[in-house]
Amino acid sequence: MCNDATHTPEAVEKLKEYSTRIEKLARDLGLDYYPVDFELVPNNFMMEIAVYGLPVRMHHWSFGVRYIHQLIRQGMGHSRIFEVMFPGDPCRAYLVNGNTLPENALVTAHVLGHADFSKNNHLFAKFMEMAGGHILEQAADRAHRIETAIQEHGQERVEAVLDAALALEPHIDINRELHRPLYPTQAPKPEPEPVLDVFQKRFRSLPGERMFAEAHAESKRPGIPPQPEYDLLWFIAHYAPEMEDWERDIFLAVREESYYFYPVFACQIMNEGWASYWHARLLREADFLPQDLYLSAIKAHSDVVRPYAAERQLALAVNPYHLGFSMWEDIIEKHGLEKARQIVKEEDDFGFIRNYLTRDLIEKLELFVYEARDDGDIRISANEVHAVHEAILGPKFNYGAPRIAANHLHVDGSLQLVHDHQSDGRGVDLARAERVLEYIGRVWRRPVTLHTVGERGEARVVTSKRL
Repeated sequence: MCNDATHTPEAVEKLKEYSTRIEKLARDLGLDYYPVDFELVPNNFMMEIAVYGLPVRMHHWSFGVRYIHQLIRQGMGHSRIFEVMFPGDPCRAYLVNGNTLPENALVTAHVLGHADFSKNNHLFAKFMEMAGGHILEQAADRAHRIETAIQEHGQERVEAVLDAALALEPHIDINRELHRPLYPTQAPKPEPEPVLDVFQKRFRSLPGERMFAEAHAESKRPGIPPQPEYDLLWFIAHYAPEMEDWERDIFLAVREESYYFYPVFACQIMNEGWASYWHARLLREADFLPQDLYLSAIKAHSDVVRPYAAERQLALAVNPYHLGFSMWEDIIEKHGLEKARQIVKEEDDFGFIRNYLTRDLIEKLELFVYEARDDGDIRISANEVHAVHEAILGPKFNYGAPRIAANHLHVDGSLQLVHDHQSDGRGVDLARAERVLEYIGRVWRRPVTLHTVGERGEARVVTSKRL
């Protein structure tokens, strides 16, 4: 019976019993988390949550494309969703009722590890304080406002704004507050005039000198933006010349959700590894579980944290469950659980990988950097510590997107963007950049240009077609 799906009344009652006892064990072992609301849902609903990112979210054609992609991957056996968990107070966790009872017992323990991590990690705490701990209700309210906008302004206009906002979804500035003031409208107060001697007074009164001083003072008035602005969603929402209020509302809604999801992105390896460590430990110490259920759950654990692709071929992408689980086991074995808890509190994936993925662990886990050759062959290029660290962390920099800043708002309202290619080390897909600039141009309603570099480092300028 333990391998049956969890949608019979008997299986559901058993899962409730095991979940209650697993939660008590978790508290006894020192896990500290906000209450967790568990819900069993069918697989198609879980697919929608995974694709949209939330149970109820604004509708957009891109989510349909992602759904088809996920459906194909799942049909090919490459992607199976066990759970989706949303940090907050309370946390919300969705389990698939088609999973077996052992799998959902494991998932319950896994979710409690996530809940402990999200409550105690500084990045989660910071962003939850800014974005609020009730993301599901807030997202549903935003979706309702967008549906109202569609009724008032039409599907085509609203979709055009969503095209632009969702294309810029990663382009926030995580070093700035979610709720931040507009730029100052006046230049800083000038310093007091120095006391001049007779010669200096006569010099200042010479023809042309007063005009130069006034022109110099004029040039000191702050421009827009006063410095490169990387929070593009915020900048466009507040400084687009002709945006309507409902359009600004959509941009700010997408921005707020992007802030909420950033810690999940920036702590993925730590978070999945911590949850995997605790689901393994909780199951191991849950002596109330039947032996056959325990063995089935441990088999599911092995499938989740395995380092291999199908048929034991080495995977060419890092499995965050396997890497994080292995690192936490290594840390706890060498330094103890209290040190691990301190790391949970203080680090994100950048510090976690650079400080605790050691040379010995890299060799043990057989991690390496590879190159794809023109003939289709794969060649191992390095397993040196720094190279492995940067290969893992490179895609995480700046939310995985090129670092683009609004650099100058011209007098005619045209907008200049610049790509900070030196700091992010990431090129721009010029064809995609043209499409995104076209989206931005529709809401900016003035020409928009992007200054970047080509494949050989030569200067390139991409311009929106709205001229």
